[in-house]
Amino acid sequence: MKLTPVCLTLILTAAMSAQGPRRAGGNRVSPGNETAPPIAKSAVEKKVFEALEAAIKAGELYANVPAADGRLIRIFTESINAQNAVEIGTSTGISGLWFCLALEKTGGKLTTFELDKTRAAQARKHFAQGGVESRVTIVEGDAHANIAKLRDPIDIVFIDAEKDGYVDYLNKLLPLVRLGGILLAHNVEMVPDYMKAVTSSPDLDTVVYTTGGGMAITIKKR
Repeated sequence: MKLTPVCLTLILTAAMSAQGPRRAGGNRVSPGNETAPPIAKSAVEKKVFEALEAAIKAGELYANVPAADGRLIRIFTESINAQNAVEIGTSTGISGLWFCLALEKTGGKLTTFELDKTRAAQARKHFAQGGVESRVTIVEGDAHANIAKLRDPIDIVFIDAEKDGYVDYLNKLLPLVRLGGILLAHNVEMVPDYMKAVTSSPDLDTVVYTTGGGMAITIKKR
């Protein structure tokens, strides 16, 4: 599926509209369902949602994404029929579970990079609880070095790691991102150099989604 800048805008507009109207000051007026969790359509979805809930209850959420951002990851991944997803910063696997909701539909795979062994172990547990471990490869160690080993074209990237490394991750991964591919970057208010890079290139188009933790969404133009 071709995801043009217009399609990108429509997806974001729909996602933000679903949150309901805003009060003065930026808070949403509650229509009664904007914070409702997604409803499982299949046994696979149900199992992933249960794994997410278990991780939340256990407090195994170190530096993870809020549900608003996780749902956006899932929407983009499935919308572009992603086959090859790459994540920098596995943490305990919460964002990876959102990826896998989409990858179970597209038949794709996730390669995710994590420096911390303890968090990588927790992520493996969560992927197994969600029944999606076959979709995921966790690469432990320094992601700056390990991503240099990637060779296959990438459909979608999610960067959520140490902030001073974002530009290096961008520079190393962007050549592998296919035309029409998507780059997502979390907590972008903390990475002005990254934002300058993705908003000053004629090859890229970027918008920022602020409902969750602040996510820059970039398309690599065709």
